[in-house]
Amino acid sequence: MDTVIIAAAFDKDGKVVSVDIDNAQTKIEFDKALQLTTDLNGEFKTKQELGDEYGMKKASSIGKDWYEQANALADWMKGKTVDEIKAMKTTQRDESHPAVPDEADLTSSVTITVQDYIAGIEKAYNNAVDVKAAGGQKLGVGHSISTSKSKGLEGDKTPSAQVDTTIVVGAFDKDGKVVGTIIDTAQTKVDFDKDGKLTTDKNAEFKTKNELGDEYGMKKASSIGKEWNEQAQALADWMAGKTVDEIKGMKTVDKDGHPGVPDEADLTSSATISAKGFIEGIEEAFTNAK
Repeated sequence: MDTVIIAAAFDKDGKVVSVDIDNAQTKIEFDKALQLTTDLNGEFKTKQELGDEYGMKKASSIGKDWYEQANALADWMKGKTVDEIKAMKTTQRDESHPAVPDEADLTSSVTITVQDYIAGIEKAYNNAVDVKAAGGQKLGVGHSISTSKSKGLEGDKTPSAQVDTTIVVGAFDKDGKVVGTIIDTAQTKVDFDKDGKLTTDKNAEFKTKNELGDEYGMKKASSIGKEWNEQAQALADWMAGKTVDEIKGMKTVDKDGHPGVPDEADLTSSATISAKGFIEGIEEAFTNAK
């Protein structure tokens, strides 16, 4: 599963002031008997986290690894509006690279195909959260990847590969307090039949939990009658005005197999989802903020 992650901040004129480009390329493998060979408890890193380990530099015509090219693209986006970014001149190098930059100030620094990152910055702008004037000084993104729900062939139960990529974007003021948060999870599942053939359409539209909204279907089973995106938003609202240490001090309980369920008086009626991964995400976002 390739999960493209774009976190961005914009000024009052819609120009990019900060942007983080990343890609969680998570691979799950099966053997001939359709049993999992990937360690589901292993550590899964994004391309930014892999850095030079990703190994593009040797094959790169400009001698730059993926993260270096992504960062160069991010620098190019700064100071531009979404429309200016979408107007980037590109060229098709081959079928796998349909939109390689053809701008004079990018040809020596970016040879990766950029169509997904341009689409991502547009989506980031459309999903942007307003913060107080001069309130947001730094922007960061934190993420975690889980493959624990993947399954091999077992009797009549066919194999499936599932990747849950949790993303937390945080904007922070000069005192390190949260002024804006977006919490989301891309829960991507690919199914196979008993012979190992794909039954999932790889060209289908895959949505995050926020994008699914009521389609996710948690509301009926929720003890508080709220959908996942509503609960995630309530948690994000609760984080506003707090430092990471204050957020980490949240009172929680383990409930019905869900670790770290909020036990704060102003959250018990609005969030029953496990907050553990989101708290870790906002801490990582603060650590990465720039």
